[in-house]
Amino acid sequence: MSELRTSFTAGYASLAAWSDLLDQINVFPVADSDTGTNLRISLAPFRAAEQNYRELPGLLTRCAIGNSGNIAAAFFREFCLAEQITDLAERAASGREKAWQAVAAPCKGTMLSVFDSLATSLATYTDPADLSELYPLLLPALQNAVRSTPEHLPDLKEAGVVDSGALGMYIYFDGFFRALTQQDGKPDSILTVFAGQLDIRSSFFSQGSPNSGSVDSTGGTITASSCCVDALLRRDGQEMGSGNPGDTITTAHAINAINALGESVVVLEDENLLKIHIHTDEPEQLRQKLAAFGTLVHWDAEKIVQTSRILNEETEKSVSDAEPAVQSTLHILTDAAGSITKETASQHGISLLDSYIVAGDDVRPESLCDPAEIYSRQRKGGRVSTAQASSFERHQHYETLIQRFGPCLYLCVGSAFTGNVAAARAWQKEHDPDNQLTILDTGTASGRLALIALLTAQYAQKTHQPDEVLAYARTVMEECREYVFIDELKYLVAGGRVSKAGGFFGDLFGVKPVVSPINNTVEKMGVTRSRKGQLDFALRKLQEQAVKISDPLILLQYSDNEEWLRETAQQQVRELLPKAKILLTPLSLSSGVHMGPGTWAMAFAPKHL
Repeated sequence: MSELRTSFTAGYASLAAWSDLLDQINVFPVADSDTGTNLRISLAPFRAAEQNYRELPGLLTRCAIGNSGNIAAAFFREFCLAEQITDLAERAASGREKAWQAVAAPCKGTMLSVFDSLATSLATYTDPADLSELYPLLLPALQNAVRSTPEHLPDLKEAGVVDSGALGMYIYFDGFFRALTQQDGKPDSILTVFAGQLDIRSSFFSQGSPNSGSVDSTGGTITASSCCVDALLRRDGQEMGSGNPGDTITTAHAINAINALGESVVVLEDENLLKIHIHTDEPEQLRQKLAAFGTLVHWDAEKIVQTSRILNEETEKSVSDAEPAVQSTLHILTDAAGSITKETASQHGISLLDSYIVAGDDVRPESLCDPAEIYSRQRKGGRVSTAQASSFERHQHYETLIQRFGPCLYLCVGSAFTGNVAAARAWQKEHDPDNQLTILDTGTASGRLALIALLTAQYAQKTHQPDEVLAYARTVMEECREYVFIDELKYLVAGGRVSKAGGFFGDLFGVKPVVSPINNTVEKMGVTRSRKGQLDFALRKLQEQAVKISDPLILLQYSDNEEWLRETAQQQVRELLPKAKILLTPLSLSSGVHMGPGTWAMAFAPKHL
């Protein structure tokens, strides 16, 4: 049923639009600010539910990460099997059961309570032919399930917020059922529905970091050395031997044993696969123990931290070397197609709008990908591509950001590169009568777009005049420059960006083009034949501008060549312009995927801006 599949996608779009807020209020089982992030990654298969409907259960298993993502996947692996509206109650009940079973120590006050409420409400819905009554029946019950989460979990009550995962599921189901029942008009704002429960009390963190002894959902302790592990274990289609003659380890016994190996354990069973999420102080020992139950086909271990860490020491500081500024009169949003990380954007009060990176079955928002994995896949010949967010998802983001921040300035990637400008203007025409969203087509991408956004966000903290911020952004657009250094043309050929003949002869003769994204086009600025030649070209361009930019802000962007950029390129730029402020950051994946590994870029602007 196409209406159901469209609704699954609509639910995901709604969730994605509020994911930053979910991260901000995430305090349980540990305040690591990643619930929204993990749900966006884990439920990303719903982004294109119409195209991959039959593969959804397996995709959800493989994509699930984190505590919230794995629990949600356990539910949605069942719920997504609904073929028609009359199946929803049965599938919700089955999903609810699977979600509770997946958690080693389940408790109320989490998204499990929302699944309970949904299953109970759908079971009382006796007339599936009359969709008009479904949405108003479900909504109050789901809202109450979320509001009551602090009554079950002391951490939430102390922090003064609802459970982040529970809220995420409410937002998803609100979008899902609004689409399914074709509700007209705007829904009540999350900020109104849960007013007074969406801001963590400052006293919650002043009493000590959750990483230094907080209790998690299983009663264990999150220590400073704890790791969050996501693993995929293949059981090889048969029961595993224990090592003793005649003994076997059944899947049920394996799951019971795994549940005792750490804290916050969630285990999903998918045919001969076990998807495992677990918190542990001893990841290497855990890895060895899991190997006794099958073959580890995926392993990811990350240290649990209270807040997201900046990727490197250069981007850790703000452009002005000041503490993150307070909210400005005009909130800045931009596209992740600019070379600005999620962490840096958050530090500067900038909202990022993502495209998607498609690598095999794995589809992730651009700002939530691991660039090293993407470039490694490309080097090995794996196909990687980009995909735009749907118009509906983009529209959800615009609406959400205006609700949260009021007037916004959207510094949009150039209209020649994506349809983002057109999508924003179409939404504005239909849904923004008060002109809360100002749209500026920057005509660029990558590092130049990042500098425009960073400098404009900084300036927006200094004035209460939106017109001045807009004028400043236009000035920055004129002053910023960028040079992108491509290593191999074959990746542009594979993506259809240049002809096969041009790509072949370019690589054959060792040509490495230098291009610049400006004025909604990509201009060829020159060619080099070596990495040294690329750096000489960059230094020459900086020297030509030395009078104007004696102390510029310079953004050096890497693909899979961070070490060379840090130790060689950055050092020589610093020697040339000792007063320059140099930031080192990953190249936008929207650009990097098309231009390929080995690419790097340099953007700069006069510091007086």
